[in-house]
Amino acid sequence: MYVGKTLFAQIMEFVPWTSFARIVHRHAGDSRVRTLSCAEQFRALAFAQLTWRESLRDIEASLSANSSKLYAMGFRSAIKRSTLADANESRNWHIWSDLAALLIRRARKLYASEPLSVELDSTVYALDSSTIDLCLSLFAWAPFRSTKAAIKLHTLLDLRGAIPAFIHISDGKLHDVNVLDMLSFEAGAFYVMDRGYVDFARLYAMHQAGAFFVTRAKSPMDARRVYSASTERSTGVIADQRVMLNGHYSAKKYPEHLRRIRFKDPESGKTLVFLTNNTVLPALSIAALYKSRWQVELFFKWIKQHLRIKHFLGNSENAVKTQIWCAVATYVLIAIVKKELQIDASLYTLLQILSVSVFEKAQL
Repeated sequence: MYVGKTLFAQIMEFVPWTSFARIVHRHAGDSRVRTLSCAEQFRALAFAQLTWRESLRDIEASLSANSSKLYAMGFRSAIKRSTLADANESRNWHIWSDLAALLIRRARKLYASEPLSVELDSTVYALDSSTIDLCLSLFAWAPFRSTKAAIKLHTLLDLRGAIPAFIHISDGKLHDVNVLDMLSFEAGAFYVMDRGYVDFARLYAMHQAGAFFVTRAKSPMDARRVYSASTERSTGVIADQRVMLNGHYSAKKYPEHLRRIRFKDPESGKTLVFLTNNTVLPALSIAALYKSRWQVELFFKWIKQHLRIKHFLGNSENAVKTQIWCAVATYVLIAIVKKELQIDASLYTLLQILSVSVFEKAQL
């Protein structure tokens, strides 16, 4: 049996602690702190994410049960739930968003050469959001409807490695399409979105920036056919057309040709209508790009499972954002570990394994 460090301690070695110390200093995170430094706070929250802890009491009890291993895991003293709760409430959540951004930059470099489901040299992003329902009486800062609260996690996922390139946390009222105004579009990149992001003025801004979009058309769509390309219907591609928008305001917002592809999915039997401004890729490649959106759904599934949404570790905006950004940082950290150590298991399989073995002393 390997008698070295625990798996958790090995994972924490991949955190750029020197850069993290600069982030903490910039936000005065450890100012007047006697116990539980920012580094220890992140270790505790990362442990909670990896092992699916559901409450502060659960974190305290789990770590106390392994008290002999705490020092080797990076904890100077036992973790008290009251101390951790105070840290989550008071320490600036930007510390954790900056740490996540640092890890994201590192991970994207590592996964830059990862293959895609479609043979492309370009970067492909999937844009989507996930709504997390909350109790209005406890989370009054995140209004959604008259009787409930919610937050939205808007995510731009780089499909090479399933690494989040952009994340914005808003209240539940912010419409998805407004997130397009927050993005700086990358020329030559593909942005894959569902039809909730169809806004012709914003899509045209993306087009003018030199980026490509792939989305689904809303029904009904008022457009006239300008040109039809030949298709092989046996592949599922029913139509591949160039269209112009008919509506007065729509045509002003997007005054150029759009490509409309009608595709019948051979697996589900559903007919899907895609819109894109890319005229070069084959129609089947456009359909495959849209199908690759499932990776962002997996990302949201992991976030929701590991956040244990009914058991947030604090009710304030700062505490909730702290927990979410630490979850994102932990997810990306495991992606870095997987790539650096060339672990064959998928990212999600690796996360499942670590959830039950972080205290084990084995070779990672």
